[in-house]
Amino acid sequence: MSTAAEPIAGPVGTRRISMSQSMYHAATMARRGLLKIKHNPQELFDVVALPVVFTVMFSSIFGGAIAGTVGDYLPILVPGVLVQVAVAASVNTGVKLREDMNKGVFDRFRALPIARIAPLAGSLLADMVRYAVATSMTVVVGLAMGYRPGSALGLFVACLLVLVVAFSLSWIFALMGVLMDKPSTVQGVSMLVLMPLTFVSNALVPVSTMPAWMQTFAQLNPVSHLVTAVRELADGHYGHEIGISLLGALTVLAIMAPLTVRVYLRRA
Repeated sequence: MSTAAEPIAGPVGTRRISMSQSMYHAATMARRGLLKIKHNPQELFDVVALPVVFTVMFSSIFGGAIAGTVGDYLPILVPGVLVQVAVAASVNTGVKLREDMNKGVFDRFRALPIARIAPLAGSLLADMVRYAVATSMTVVVGLAMGYRPGSALGLFVACLLVLVVAFSLSWIFALMGVLMDKPSTVQGVSMLVLMPLTFVSNALVPVSTMPAWMQTFAQLNPVSHLVTAVRELADGHYGHEIGISLLGALTVLAIMAPLTVRVYLRRA
């Protein structure tokens, strides 16, 4: 993130921005994103509606076939939906970023005496609220339907893990938002990538029920590792899948964050 300290040409002249100032500017831009949500709550519609639709629909369709009853299926389903909804919500980062860039909002930010990275970082930080709403709604709907985790603390830690993973993935979609020309293109390509990742996994059904060639993909799928980690935590267990998911998230963040910042600064 050292790029945040590059010179900024603005009405107050050329000067360098310190790291603390860059963090303050990013926080200010994050507040701007939160205010947009406050004045337009419809932006939260997907992360509020999807957990309800997915949990009710999938439990009704697969519950009897996989676990015998809906109640027995919920410990399998709720962690899967928790991951699916949060991962899908991270796509919005790239879509909104491209919309702002097309409207010229970021061009106006360039004229301000702020860190050039602040608008991008602020946008990603504000979207953490969306991920928090998505995970909270999934848990609330699951509890309302009869889901009872083995460990409330473990479930809370699982939600934090999902938030970390969603934030790391948002950098991938932010890069797509910077590189692509239309929000619809970002949305379409992102969902094309996410559909096989989220559904060809152990999120909804046991991997053993899949064809042999698909089992290999599902077992290697990072979504499967994350879902397993969430299930382990919700049951009060702390297995190696948790470390794998966290390491994967940090690796994605370490690679994609500098790359996205670099491309963003060049395009800006």
